[in-house]
Amino acid sequence: MKSEIFYTKSHKKIESKIKSFLNEYPDFLSGDTVSSPRATGDAVQHILEENFQDILGRFSKEYSGKFARRAMADLAFTDPKDIYYIVDVKTHRLETRFNMPNITSVERLARFYEDDTNYYVMLMLDYNVISDARIHVKKVHFVPIEFLSWSCLTIGALGWGQIQIANANNIVVTHGYSRKKWMLELCNVLFEFYPREIEKAKDRIDYFKKVKKRWEKKKDVWK
Repeated sequence: MKSEIFYTKSHKKIESKIKSFLNEYPDFLSGDTVSSPRATGDAVQHILEENFQDILGRFSKEYSGKFARRAMADLAFTDPKDIYYIVDVKTHRLETRFNMPNITSVERLARFYEDDTNYYVMLMLDYNVISDARIHVKKVHFVPIEFLSWSCLTIGALGWGQIQIANANNIVVTHGYSRKKWMLELCNVLFEFYPREIEKAKDRIDYFKKVKKRWEKKKDVWK
């Protein structure tokens, strides 16, 4: 089902509201937290948890900002048409040269997208540190995962596979992209990824066979 938020320009207005809201928010950091991207990210996420429903306005019929640390979502809401959105909040300090954030498990996403009324949304905030207590949000991406081009994504070897942004300094968004096309591309990416992982596993098995043989020949002086 097409979302009014993402298949119109409404998401761009939400991006602008998020950016303005955070840049106008009273100082909420200290010298210790502003130097830590993780602490800054946690602080920004907490502020959004408390205020995101107001930012969404008419698009939020039901809203939740409390999830377990390992949950897929940081925020979630249902719009007036009962489309369900989970939002994964990411922050990226622009002064860092390289950042490769995890997005989500390929298996969890595939299960979540069995329902066409579900949307997995990435909220990425690019920021600069401008003082001991302030950041400046320079760019906001508020997009469903299927708008992220595979030219800027990769798969990490964790569990079934973890979708990652290859470099947070280079996010490529294709607005209005087809979920069907994107999911078929995901499958093709995995059909190339899994055989490589099998070959890696074979190499590791061979290595530890050699390790085992060496240890079998050793005299046990630890009895």
